[in-house]
Amino acid sequence: MSKRILMGIFLIVGCAILLGFAPAAKAFEIGARAYYWYPALNADVRVDMDLIPGTDIDLDGDLGIGDEGIPSVEAFLGTDRHHLSLMYSAVDYDGTSTIGRDITFMGKKYAANAVVNSDFKLWMLDLEYQIDLLNMENILAGFSLGVIGKIKYIDAEVKLVSNTAGSVHNLTEDVSIPIPMVGVGAHIGLLANILEARAKVTGIGYSGSMFYDAMADISFTPFPFLDIHGGYRIMKLEIDDISDVYGEIEFSGPYVALTVGF
Repeated sequence: MSKRILMGIFLIVGCAILLGFAPAAKAFEIGARAYYWYPALNADVRVDMDLIPGTDIDLDGDLGIGDEGIPSVEAFLGTDRHHLSLMYSAVDYDGTSTIGRDITFMGKKYAANAVVNSDFKLWMLDLEYQIDLLNMENILAGFSLGVIGKIKYIDAEVKLVSNTAGSVHNLTEDVSIPIPMVGVGAHIGLLANILEARAKVTGIGYSGSMFYDAMADISFTPFPFLDIHGGYRIMKLEIDDISDVYGEIEFSGPYVALTVGF
């Protein structure tokens, strides 16, 4: 486990301890949420090496990498206007394809008609803090609007393996990116404590690179302490020369979630 991930875990544990000592008169929440997201993947990746430019590789069209579900788990806590959460997500895409053109990856050439086995792995850790600037209980069943600060840590790996004569390569490129992000979040109570809607968007842009993450859902509370969610999420990352890696990766699709909170 990387030092950055350990720092994030220590930070949320420390905040949990501090919030645990908050005055008892203030509202306190703590809980966990499980997501299953099934996004469509649209991704192009290029990896240079030793001044040799790589090919813009379409993960689906060139490598036969299809869509996969992404499970996530989230722990959250808060008091009144302050909300803190830590989410972990992981996905492992793979594909096998007889490539229809020459591909250069990490300075090596995979010739047309070579059989290439590929893996695209992605791990994400989101440490998020939101403070509500507006909280109006008299609108519908409650309305709040807040600002968000987030650190998203991404560890991605692309691997191409071929045993075809003339294109025998086994190459792996790994890139780790800590991304600070800012955004807004809103919550609307639609029917007492039974039906609620929420939405949030965070993002950042710098040095030709860009990242944004937006999601919205409606939740139903059939029993106290239990929420069932259905929503939609879009996440897009553009990388411009981070350790010789370039790419444009977009995930978009529906998700379901289950929350247990107190």
